[in-house]
Amino acid sequence: MAETARGPLRVGLLGYGVAGRVFHAPLIAVTPGLRLHAVVTRDPERRLQVRREHPDARLVDDPDLLWRSPEALDLVVVATPNRHHVPAARAAVAAGIPVVVDKPLSATAAEGRELVAEAARRGVPLTVFQNRRWDGDFLTARRLVGEGALGTVNRFESRFERWRPAIKPGWRESGTPDEAGGVLYDLGAHLVDQAVQLFGPVSSVYAEVDRRRPGAQVDDDAFVALNHTGGVRSHLWMSAVAAQLGPRLRILGDRAAYTSWGLDPQEAALRDGGRPGTPGWGAVAPERYGRLGSDDDLRPVRTEAGRYQSFYAQVAAALRDGSPLPVDPRDAVDTVALIELAHRSAAERTVLPVPAPQRPTR
Repeated sequence: MAETARGPLRVGLLGYGVAGRVFHAPLIAVTPGLRLHAVVTRDPERRLQVRREHPDARLVDDPDLLWRSPEALDLVVVATPNRHHVPAARAAVAAGIPVVVDKPLSATAAEGRELVAEAARRGVPLTVFQNRRWDGDFLTARRLVGEGALGTVNRFESRFERWRPAIKPGWRESGTPDEAGGVLYDLGAHLVDQAVQLFGPVSSVYAEVDRRRPGAQVDDDAFVALNHTGGVRSHLWMSAVAAQLGPRLRILGDRAAYTSWGLDPQEAALRDGGRPGTPGWGAVAPERYGRLGSDDDLRPVRTEAGRYQSFYAQVAAALRDGSPLPVDPRDAVDTVALIELAHRSAAERTVLPVPAPQRPTR
């Protein structure tokens, strides 16, 4: 698919909650070659927000209206609650419209695998929004590991922790299995993906998954240990009940270690109305730079500027000229499979081996 005389590629966005309004709509709006053409939401307040924030976008009540006129769109973005990810993506694939699905791709690896296989059979581009691959601290860590600055890496520690002692209403706190709620699906989808991107396939999983808050229906505190086939151990923490936050990243090698603190600033900037392309986008102040070395010889390392905008820039390029999509959807299936194993490991209180990936032919 290529940009035509009609102008930029037309994007339909399903959902205008946090994912749609804070992440997808702004990033689509600033990406050259893309235009937010339609937004699907029935919520009256959200419809007002769309009119105010993206006045040129068409408001649609029912996603079925999109599938009836597939020629009117060049890309669909699924930013709905998790239970709708697979049905909506299947409908887009059946209509022949390229599709971006917010993470996690699916509630189970089996249904995610079927979706990826169907997209491949029909020749419809499918990718998954794993925006944390473009966090500044992760980009910095990836560069340091690639340069060998730490020597041989032994352990990777990564945390997404929050202090939310009160349960918030909404589907993310629902115990219904198809909602894929809880911190392991929400935050773990990022942490597991980052660990595998850095250190490759996993041979075994151990997890501790808990409900700490009174009345919690889903996990709000979890720890996952991944043994990578290359020898690195990843220790991943995700929590809604951390009153004091630990380091965001710590990587221990036989030559040096790297530690960074604090979340990437892009999400907060997007929530506040900021947009990529403004001066200083994605940058952190020098006093927040991570430290490289050993305790008696530490030096700050400039944190690379985060760039969430790279995701949609790569999507636009892939649809125009056939270059690779930013995220292989099979990676997202593997991530869901590891999350499923983590839940099972916690329930059985044991270390579980990881089967070889059952990847469909693309």
